[in-house]
Amino acid sequence: MSWQPNDDELQQVIALLQHSQSTDREVQRNVQQRLNQLNGHESFCCYLVHILSVMKDGPIDATSRSLAGLILKNNIRTRWVTYNDEVRRFVKSHTMNSIADPEPLIRATVGIIITTIVVEEGVSTWSDLLPTLAQMLEQPNEYMQEGALGALQKVFEDSADRFDTETHLQPIIPKLLQYFGSNSGKMRALSMNCINCILMVNNDPINSVIDDFLHALFARAHDGEEEVQKQLCRSLTLLLDTHMEKMMPNLPNVVDYIILKTEDSNEAVALEACEFWLSLAENNDICRQLLGPFLPKLVPVLVKCMRYTESDVIALKGNEEDASVPDRDEDIKPRFHKSKQQGFLKSEEEDEEDEDDDDVSGEWNIRRCAAASLDLLASIFANDLLAVLLPILKEALVHQDWMVKESGILALGAIAEGCMDGVTPHLNELVPFLLEMLQDKKPLVRSITCWTLSRYCAWVVNDENAQKHYFQPVLQRFLQCALDNNKKVQEAACSAFATLEEEACDVLVPFLQPILSTLVQAFNIYQAKNLLILYDALGTLANSVGEALCQPVYVQMLMPPLMSKWERLSDDDKELFPLLECVSSVASAMGMSFLPYSLPVYNRCVNLVRRCVHQAQMHAQRPLEIEAPETDFMIVALDLLSGLAESLPEHIEQLVEGSGIIELLLFCSVDPLPEVRQSCFALLGDLVKTCFSQIKPQTNTFVCVLAQNLDPSKVSVCNNAIWALGELVLKMGGEIKPFIPQFLEQLIGVVNYQPTAQRTLVENTAITIGRLGQQCAEDTAAFLQRFIRNVCLSLRNVKDNADKESAFIGLCQMINLNPTGVLPDFIFWCDAVVSWQTPKPELKEMFARIFMAFREQVGVENWNLFTAQFPTALRERLFEFYGI
Repeated sequence: MSWQPNDDELQQVIALLQHSQSTDREVQRNVQQRLNQLNGHESFCCYLVHILSVMKDGPIDATSRSLAGLILKNNIRTRWVTYNDEVRRFVKSHTMNSIADPEPLIRATVGIIITTIVVEEGVSTWSDLLPTLAQMLEQPNEYMQEGALGALQKVFEDSADRFDTETHLQPIIPKLLQYFGSNSGKMRALSMNCINCILMVNNDPINSVIDDFLHALFARAHDGEEEVQKQLCRSLTLLLDTHMEKMMPNLPNVVDYIILKTEDSNEAVALEACEFWLSLAENNDICRQLLGPFLPKLVPVLVKCMRYTESDVIALKGNEEDASVPDRDEDIKPRFHKSKQQGFLKSEEEDEEDEDDDDVSGEWNIRRCAAASLDLLASIFANDLLAVLLPILKEALVHQDWMVKESGILALGAIAEGCMDGVTPHLNELVPFLLEMLQDKKPLVRSITCWTLSRYCAWVVNDENAQKHYFQPVLQRFLQCALDNNKKVQEAACSAFATLEEEACDVLVPFLQPILSTLVQAFNIYQAKNLLILYDALGTLANSVGEALCQPVYVQMLMPPLMSKWERLSDDDKELFPLLECVSSVASAMGMSFLPYSLPVYNRCVNLVRRCVHQAQMHAQRPLEIEAPETDFMIVALDLLSGLAESLPEHIEQLVEGSGIIELLLFCSVDPLPEVRQSCFALLGDLVKTCFSQIKPQTNTFVCVLAQNLDPSKVSVCNNAIWALGELVLKMGGEIKPFIPQFLEQLIGVVNYQPTAQRTLVENTAITIGRLGQQCAEDTAAFLQRFIRNVCLSLRNVKDNADKESAFIGLCQMINLNPTGVLPDFIFWCDAVVSWQTPKPELKEMFARIFMAFREQVGVENWNLFTAQFPTALRERLFEFYGI
């Protein structure tokens, strides 16, 4: 391409780059507008790469040249695939020509552009990239070597998984290993980083040179360059996963080395070393065998690493009474909603537990890593680790230096799960101490004590003596700390209270008055970040105490401030998202008591869904101009509507009628995001149960959509689709018959799907199959032998209820039409039948007739021989209930 810049246009672009560095907001706004205009032109890319690569001497400095490169990078990310081949070749060649620029800033920018191109277009279309960079590594020009190695590091960090082992990676690794011995510390670190990036996604390229790699790696053990030490620690950690057998002979020495580096004065090195313990702990057997003798050396180091430093305290503003200081947007973590999972049975077994933070401070650091390591090691070594830790704790917990004491309290929390048996005898002393620490003058001591005490909430609640003596004091102190003048203490206390709620459930009911009083006060004093945690605590309270929240006095305490927040927030306010989750839990707990508040909540949710659907449609038509919607708003709104349908079954129809929600569900049911479909199907099933007349005109469409979402590998979507389908089968009755061929085979596939460990999915499927038999036995009985065993195995674990009853009625009707279909698995049928504790007389009579018919068919003698093979308990229950 023979492109040449137009001087006037070039000067305009240069002026634009220079103006972009102005601090004047008006100038910045004008620059951004002009950039938006230029970004769509291919020639703009040519000007940018020309400034970056050609204008080394002249009126423009390295900062402006680098800025040109970064703007080019942004253009590549958004428009690279739209550029013609000539422009792409021009950008690539000029970028590569600048890789040896004398300015480090330009070389770094070139590496960013190269890796961005690889991310956008893949590896195959730039096949000479790695060979070219490899050749550059062999040139005498140090700038070229560093530029090439820096580019390789960035490319491997972003795209190592895209390269073929034999074609791309194996030829370049020996060249990288040569730089492990470079005179330049930066080059040594870069080369090690390159191989680490490869190791993180693919260990095959290292296999052929593993001995050389280990030799070169160990040679850097005493390297004075801190970045080299960091990369060495990372390599050793990665090799635990990929080449443990090669590491084994050297592991004792490696452990000694990593202990030393874990307490390195450079936190980046120490953090990388500390990650080693987390990785080693993933292999319990080797960890137990190897690390036991090192615990007396390692444990004190980990506890020491858990101390705050003076700079930490300043950064955390840990001594401030800052409750009235507004939060910055960047202080608030993004939240992710877990879509609703429906079922005929309320199962708790598949709920994922929230991961415990080892610390209530934000980012991952050496303190958090050390605490997480101690937590994992405690689960492996239990009392062996506790024996080493106890003397350290005894000294730390009474230390005059509050930062030492605070680290001891953190360590006590970190070992709670793994060392519970060993710690329990000491808890009668430790819990009063921790209650006292909740009143310590240092906010960071109060906050970490909240977390540590929350780790022992199960003991406080479930041990009879502990509940008697400590439950109320723990609850009171958590509530006091929730109204602390320090935001960090508020956050920790509110989170700790949520943990206590999950353990205590009904035990909380006598204390609802002070609990709600505290949470309502918190509404008035919390800043944005802690409000999110408050919503979670309130939602957890509703889930824990359930209908106890229905008392008029509690409704009157809670709902006015909650609805006041609801009304003040705009539809695009991020705070609305956790508030929706909270209101959903409260509505489910309050049931009919929530009715006075249902209309504004319902309308708001429908509007949120409508807004998201509309924006999704507009985005599909104009993806470059209109952003995709925030689907989490739609998901949580659908879930709240589902909660309203469950809570107000007799009143939901008047809300649904004329609201347009059914039409919106049609759109949501085909949304590409599985989480949206999951929540859509949950609401659909609830509306089928509570106001089928509103759904009925669209039943044909919904059945077809549900039939397309029965893939058991997508467990949550499949589960809710099958549950909704089961509700439709009950309501449609014989009208479901024409659709059975669309989904029966898939239902049989789900109930026989081996990889799934999701009990709820199989139970929902079994009930839906049974209901099909109840409504259309003549269409399903012929398939009986293909599903009866797994359906029976599933239903035997279900408690007596109406859903189970409908399934068994259907199974009986299918067996009556096709008795030979159950013969090979008759023992499973018998076992499922006797799982009933109190079947209704009509159902019990159906069971009895089936048993009598089979006994008459085979004869009493054969029947007795057959049942003699049954387990004793099964035989006894058959005789007790059915006299056979």
